[in-house]
Amino acid sequence: MSDISWFNFENKDRDFPFYRKNPHVPKWGWIVLFIAMIFGLILTAGDTIQITFLSCVVIIVPVLYFLKWDYKAIFQKPSLRDVALALALCAGYLAYALIISTLLENVGIMGADLVGQSTLSLFEVVPLIFSLMTEEFLKFIPFMFFLRLIFKYTDNRKLSAVLSMLITMVFFASLHSLSWETLIYTIFVQGFGSIFEFFAYFKTKNILVSYICHYATDFLLYLGVIFGF
Repeated sequence: MSDISWFNFENKDRDFPFYRKNPHVPKWGWIVLFIAMIFGLILTAGDTIQITFLSCVVIIVPVLYFLKWDYKAIFQKPSLRDVALALALCAGYLAYALIISTLLENVGIMGADLVGQSTLSLFEVVPLIFSLMTEEFLKFIPFMFFLRLIFKYTDNRKLSAVLSMLITMVFFASLHSLSWETLIYTIFVQGFGSIFEFFAYFKTKNILVSYICHYATDFLLYLGVIFGF
């Protein structure tokens, strides 16, 4: 595959799995992965660390199975540079969310709070350790599915990655929208806002980096609610 098929910022030592049958996921395998997504999503509603841990297991194990247990295809030990990147992207998202939410609210497009006001203590943050990893796979699986599907018919890696990312962003936003009235707000703030986590993954091919970005973001938002910032 020529360098023109890669984004300039990508780590070219690693590639996305599945989309070039690297490794191959059969049709029934995608059904299994989407069923795992459904169960993982349901379990993320739990408020205990045990249930959210189970949500991780339910959604990650099938992915690892189709990777032939090659966990290094999606997980690597983050370097200090990776952590710094994740934290910088977290700051970028917070700035983006503040600006976009303000602009939307000024034109009458309202949405729900990013973090519910019912959060009362730091203990509420603990289950996020696992539920947010589950959310990363709620993006990863559909992204890989559409990447595989679009690449199959276009043979264009960049186009396939961009289109798959946009579809996944809208899907991810829909999971956070409480009603049709808040969908547009959620698409712009949480859907398109996930570009920061996608950038982390595109650059490193390491879900742990996008996870650190995601966790840091939600952790800071929870702190803001807890301490009334």
